[in-house]
Amino acid sequence: MMKELNGKVAIITGASRGIGSSIAKQLAGAGAKVVVNYSNSPEKAAEVVNEIKKNGGEAIEIQADISKVSDVENLFTETIEAFGKVDILINNAGVILYKLLSDVTEADFDRLFDINVKGTYFACQQAMKLMENNGRIVNFSTSVVGSMLPTYSVYAATKGAVEQITRQLAKEFGAKGITINTVAPGPVNTDLFNVGKTEQQIDAMKKANAFGRLGETEDIANVIEFLVSDKAQWVTGQTLRVNGGFV
Repeated sequence: MMKELNGKVAIITGASRGIGSSIAKQLAGAGAKVVVNYSNSPEKAAEVVNEIKKNGGEAIEIQADISKVSDVENLFTETIEAFGKVDILINNAGVILYKLLSDVTEADFDRLFDINVKGTYFACQQAMKLMENNGRIVNFSTSVVGSMLPTYSVYAATKGAVEQITRQLAKEFGAKGITINTVAPGPVNTDLFNVGKTEQQIDAMKKANAFGRLGETEDIANVIEFLVSDKAQWVTGQTLRVNGGFV
């Protein structure tokens, strides 16, 4: 049976765990050849690649710290050496910070902007240079951008920047038939989300949406699969909040 993404090559940054891992597996299941990018968790990345291969898919892992432009360039170069091209880029890698304004350091600020904004921006630059025509780019924001939560100021600022990057680049990419969109998840049941939170805090997050539960990584991967498919060729420059009615 012909799969929707047969013949496509996808790079997923930060794909060794959490949402990125689910996206890698889902796109591989739809027929794409997948690059599982990781920064410092080679064992986890290998597990994702092995699971994809076990299920009949094609995947490799590539180490790259996306806060470094040279690493981003190498990520694309190694992908093309392995698979011949790039059709899909999922800028999933990111870090979060929970600190009040008074406690944020310059190093905190620089780290979040380097990974969440600079990494996404220069990955898009490589895509502009090297991605096949009619490709697909999906960036990551957060539904927190639509709320007012203490301790999220730097994180939300980085994701607001990502949403603007997506909007401003849409027409540049349109010249090559490439769509670029942003997905903004709400609370998702991952290790990154759950760490440091009490049961009461997690329950409050569950009650804040329309369905009384946390999102699952598959909920996000399902939307990504749509956005990278031919069915989404008329959707670009948009931010889609995938949050069960959180905001």
